[in-house]
Amino acid sequence: MRPLPLLLGLALAVPAARAADAPPPTEHPVLREIAGQVSPDALHATIAKLVGFGTRHTLSDTTSNRRGIGAARRWVQARFEALSRDCGGCLEVVTPSDTFTGKRIPQPTEVMDVVAIQRGSTDPDRVIVISGHLDSRVSDVMDARSDAPGANDDGSGTAAVIEAARVLSKYKFPATLVYAALSGEEQGLYGGKVLAAYAKAHGWRVEADLNNDIVGNTRGQDGVIDTTTVRVFSEGTKATETAQQAAYRRYHGGENDSPSRNVARYMAELADAYLTHFHVRTVYRTDRYARGGDQVPFLEAGYPAVRVTEGHENYTRQHQDLRTEGGIRYGDTIDGVDFDYLAQVTRLNVITMASLAWAPAPPQGVAIDGAVTPDTTVTWRKVPGAAGYRVWWRDTAAPRWQYHRWAGDSDKLVLKDIVIDDWNFGVSAVSADGFASPVVFPGDAGSFVGAVPAEAP
Repeated sequence: MRPLPLLLGLALAVPAARAADAPPPTEHPVLREIAGQVSPDALHATIAKLVGFGTRHTLSDTTSNRRGIGAARRWVQARFEALSRDCGGCLEVVTPSDTFTGKRIPQPTEVMDVVAIQRGSTDPDRVIVISGHLDSRVSDVMDARSDAPGANDDGSGTAAVIEAARVLSKYKFPATLVYAALSGEEQGLYGGKVLAAYAKAHGWRVEADLNNDIVGNTRGQDGVIDTTTVRVFSEGTKATETAQQAAYRRYHGGENDSPSRNVARYMAELADAYLTHFHVRTVYRTDRYARGGDQVPFLEAGYPAVRVTEGHENYTRQHQDLRTEGGIRYGDTIDGVDFDYLAQVTRLNVITMASLAWAPAPPQGVAIDGAVTPDTTVTWRKVPGAAGYRVWWRDTAAPRWQYHRWAGDSDKLVLKDIVIDDWNFGVSAVSADGFASPVVFPGDAGSFVGAVPAEAP
């Protein structure tokens, strides 16, 4: 029998009589409450508005108020500003930008993101990001004039971002939440580069970037209709890994335990616990084969990031001129979006963001010891906001964490008669009300970016 899932939610209060060394509650009704507020109708309204701009190509018109990328950006900015007014000014709306030239941008062009920042109450430099790209395209990636509705690629991801902001802005969190509508993805992942650079410049400790790209279709080109599965792609070894770190990891393991991969596992556990008939298929790859997304610049900057994508894609509706050919309708139009499914994907995102933001930061300095002994000793550095820690282990060939033991408010646990050679190990930090961080694998291979200072003695 599987043990309790890694994350089962938030209890609204901690009983005063609970023993100090007892684990916090693991059932959190507030996550179901949050998930229930996601509206398919709101998602539909957002995509309908985005499609109405005709094209959102990065090289399209920036001055018109009715057509092109400029009009779309200004509408998203106005939408974020309206949401901020609804929550008493809780969102700071910024438009970071940079000018690029490249293979798909022949002339210097400003690429601008539209970003809403919900500052954390006690740990504002710890940041969880949701992103989707605003720009669209047709068959010719340089065609900035033809209609490119971009309903699913990536109006769906942008709608999920805006809906996440609408729902989560009603709550307060210790960590900061960032809602990002990016531009320039189709021309070379430029919007992701702009936001990753902004994060670095502002000292963000990005714990996770949830990049949503093509998340609204349920009818695959293969004829399969799948309304219950979403894929979460994650890198195996860090893009920033040094040669020395790689040599250690090759010998001791960790190729399957990057922080991004443990964020993906975290999302899978949440889906199983809180969403009805909806599951995460964790794909052990940075992105689809020979393709990319805006999570890649985050990974290259050293930040944990995953790509969220529908279970079965339909390539006749991606990067296509609007046409009917051989009895097949081509083009990324709104009738190709399943809004109930998109709502489920959005629910996964919002409960992940909330759970991460209410949890302590992932523990740092996780290490294991136990060579030539029958026991394994796991150690870590404490982090602010943690009431205790949970030690995890799994078979080295198992895809998800299998077993756990509560360590209390300690920085060490000895696992008697559990041989270090046979298992993978990790540690999660847990708040007093039961929110847990992602599991952290020992050493550089599993360490999350942005180490927090050790708790004062």
